[in-house]
Amino acid sequence: MPRAETAGVEATPRTRLRWWTELPLILLVYACYSAGRLLARGDVSHAVDHGLAILGIEKALHLNAEHPLNRLFTREPWLGVPADFWYASLHYLVTPLLLVWIFRSRSAHYRAARTWLMTSTLIGLIGFTLLPTCPPRLLAASHGFVDTMAQYSSYGWWGGAASAPKGMGGMTNQYAAMPSLHVGWALWCGVMLWRYGGTRLTKVAAVAYPLITTIVVMGTANHYFLDAVAGAAVMGVGLLLTPYVLRVSDRVRARFGAGAAPVATAGTASGGMVAKGTRESVTVASDDSSSSNVSGGCQTSAGERIPRQRESRFGSGAEPSASPQDAGDGAPAPAR
Repeated sequence: MPRAETAGVEATPRTRLRWWTELPLILLVYACYSAGRLLARGDVSHAVDHGLAILGIEKALHLNAEHPLNRLFTREPWLGVPADFWYASLHYLVTPLLLVWIFRSRSAHYRAARTWLMTSTLIGLIGFTLLPTCPPRLLAASHGFVDTMAQYSSYGWWGGAASAPKGMGGMTNQYAAMPSLHVGWALWCGVMLWRYGGTRLTKVAAVAYPLITTIVVMGTANHYFLDAVAGAAVMGVGLLLTPYVLRVSDRVRARFGAGAAPVATAGTASGGMVAKGTRESVTVASDDSSSSNVSGGCQTSAGERIPRQRESRFGSGAEPSASPQDAGDGAPAPAR
């Protein structure tokens, strides 16, 4: 019985992604992210002005949650130290691990998920460039913020320059607070866990991880609340742009691979006819062989493929007598 196949699925298979091509791409985007933070230092006075403007808008809208959270983390080390570790490490661990998990376990969704993350990251770099922003921890002490990363630096590998390792603070841009990609990437992780996790634990983690990250970035005085909102907005814009980015990517891939594509398409389209023609020729050949090439002087009757086929249908001792009428259905009957 012929196997039914979905049209357009097996005829035009999608290119399988390989880790050795994905890893350099991800590293390239991360290098652009790091380089963009370094290059988009901007003028410090303008960065401070932008930070104060954001803080003023939040106070006018009664959205200023940074001060009470920062005071809590400063006063309670059992909250402040884990929060600093959270800010300094999970941003760089959870996101790559989820990418690997989706690549291995949800490969059909990996390309769209990766494109969404990378598109949003590049949009965030534009924000760093156009709007350098001083984080709360770098404002004058009169504004009431304490740098918890500096306060608890003896507990971790970081120094007074945010999450940068001790002695390497000059290699990072400390005025890239708007938007918060800590929150943006955490939101991406939450969506991935919610959609593809499948268990109650992953659902809880999907909600808790971006929520706790938002609290951490404000409590450690690394971001304003509006930075977190902007990070979520960047991820939203990246999600909307992802189908268009994928479409452009497919067009570029098709254009550069146009030389080989028609050959593969033609071979795939005619593959069924070639296979069918081959099967028919084999059948015809076998029919001709069975009708003209009789072995042992045995004849075959209509419906038989090999000599003595009828004999195999009878048990030993039950075979019909070798009379002329068994020579074939078309043989003349003996005279009586």
